[in-house]
Amino acid sequence: MMGKIILLTGEIESGKTSFCLDVLKIARERRIQVAGLISPGIFEGGKKIAIDALDLKSSTMRRLAELKENQTLGLETKRWSFYSEVVLWGNQVLQDAVPCDLLMVDELGPLEFHQQAGWINGFDVLESKAFQVALVVIRPSLIKEANQHWNIAQTIDLSAPGAALLSGSELYEFLGLSF
Repeated sequence: MMGKIILLTGEIESGKTSFCLDVLKIARERRIQVAGLISPGIFEGGKKIAIDALDLKSSTMRRLAELKENQTLGLETKRWSFYSEVVLWGNQVLQDAVPCDLLMVDELGPLEFHQQAGWINGFDVLESKAFQVALVVIRPSLIKEANQHWNIAQTIDLSAPGAALLSGSELYEFLGLSF
């Protein structure tokens, strides 16, 4: 295992999760051992109303969060209310994710960095380096903090011009995955 960490960043709605799903599809086609979590949004009428959590090993999907205006579930950010039992489940998924070839964590954000909540096991898993490559979604405002935690091999900013125009195969090669 090499433990190469690549950060994926970009503004809200820049396509970070879609990028992760594209990489996941190609990794599965190439029979790469992929593990971790991706958090796809649920949209209604063009508005994001919820967030799911997808376990990449088992393909199990659970509802992670709802807009806070709809209900209070426990753990909260300014915009979202998170299901505590799904956060616990997701942390177990992360703990069990390694060793693997490709680790994906979507996302480590303010909950993890500032409140020591959310996908907190993501920190330990990344520090284990028990993966060839990790693709970690990080908000632009947290890049500096992420660089203080880990030795980052590369940062992909989807807000940069042309960044999201790569095909699936190009994304795969861009990440330096060679299996």
